[in-house]
Amino acid sequence: MTRILKGAEVVEALNARIAAEVEELNAAGVVPTLAIVRVGERGDDISYERGAGKRAEKVGVAVRNVLLPAEVSEDALVSQIEALNADASVHGVLLFRPLPVRINEERVRNVLASAKDVDGITDLSLAGVFAGTQTGFAPCTPAACVEILEHFGYRLEGKNAVVVGRSLVVGKPVAMMLLGRNATVTLAHSRTADLKQVVAAADIVIAAVGRAEMLNGDYLSEGQVVIDVGINVTEQGALVGDVDFAHAEGTVAAITPVPGGVGTVTTSVLMKQVVQAARRSVV
Repeated sequence: MTRILKGAEVVEALNARIAAEVEELNAAGVVPTLAIVRVGERGDDISYERGAGKRAEKVGVAVRNVLLPAEVSEDALVSQIEALNADASVHGVLLFRPLPVRINEERVRNVLASAKDVDGITDLSLAGVFAGTQTGFAPCTPAACVEILEHFGYRLEGKNAVVVGRSLVVGKPVAMMLLGRNATVTLAHSRTADLKQVVAAADIVIAAVGRAEMLNGDYLSEGQVVIDVGINVTEQGALVGDVDFAHAEGTVAAITPVPGGVGTVTTSVLMKQVVQAARRSVV
């Protein structure tokens, strides 16, 4: 029988730990604070901002919303981020992307101090993930994948893990995080030769290719633990992952659902990293 790795269970345990750490910091006179920088009125940004605010309130993290008009200049946005870098009362900064096309996103994101980069968007933070150091933070989605595996007790050391997808947002960072936990990692993608056989031979599969239900029964085998990062909308309007759940259930040992899996955990990971940033600021 396939075990369904529901994000809600991970979130409950993670939130309890975060709230306890916040209490300790509050006792020392520190209020972990997240600044959310939003440019314009994108609906998905507003929705995530609302959800992050609710999650933050639940664990005791303060939120400062920095709302800028869509026509804000690049220099003004850079100045705003520099001001947040210099503000000792702000421990983490979340910058919504994509930015308007006229803005040089690479320049803007790399202005952010890595110590406050709680969603791992700067080059320094990514370098820290690859080097295995505490320079900045890992992107929240890869960190959520690892959080789920560890919460449910899946040992990574010595396991054969395949990551399908090579983006800097998920695929490459999560591969490095698994490698750092002594898994043997294959970073695969849509052009990998014999991809079906490569995936089927894995103990752990991280699906982050961005194609609806691409990994069907031909890719899967008994005993696998599957983390499905994909969020895709079908022509019928259904929300599905990168794994064909109907074929996976009953075959693999465990799988995260979509929705209700990795995406549920990412916001709590964000709060965890804000609290870690706050703790580092007072050490």
